[in-house]
Amino acid sequence: MEANTTMGTANAAEIRNEIERANQKFMEAFRQGNAAGLAALYTENGMVLPPNHDSVEGREQIKDFWQAVMNMGIKSVKLQIGEVEQHGDTAIEMSRATLYIEGDQEVDQSKYIVIWKRENGEWKLHRDIFNSNLQAQG
Repeated sequence: MEANTTMGTANAAEIRNEIERANQKFMEAFRQGNAAGLAALYTENGMVLPPNHDSVEGREQIKDFWQAVMNMGIKSVKLQIGEVEQHGDTAIEMSRATLYIEGDQEVDQSKYIVIWKRENGEWKLHRDIFNSNLQAQG
């Protein structure tokens, strides 16, 4: 899919590249079990909006949330960018994620939307919402 922007295609590719680099940092921090490193990738007042869970606000709570996910056995995540659209100092990413447990065993696939915000010259996750592609079990 292509990236769109109101500021021209050269800038769209640059924004997409910056978000890809940030996603690489996210995947690496997750692989290392570094919940504080994950939280640092969010804006100061960032939010995670997970399914079946209250909103998680601020870096300390985000750190605790991701630590709890890791404690459940999730060892790594693979992010695959779909589309990125810039709007000034914000950008919207719509992509896919795959979660893995020990031994690189895939346990879930999901889709997500992140609203990125430029904070102190860096693109940071500002609002992060995701949900599973697995069917709900009743």
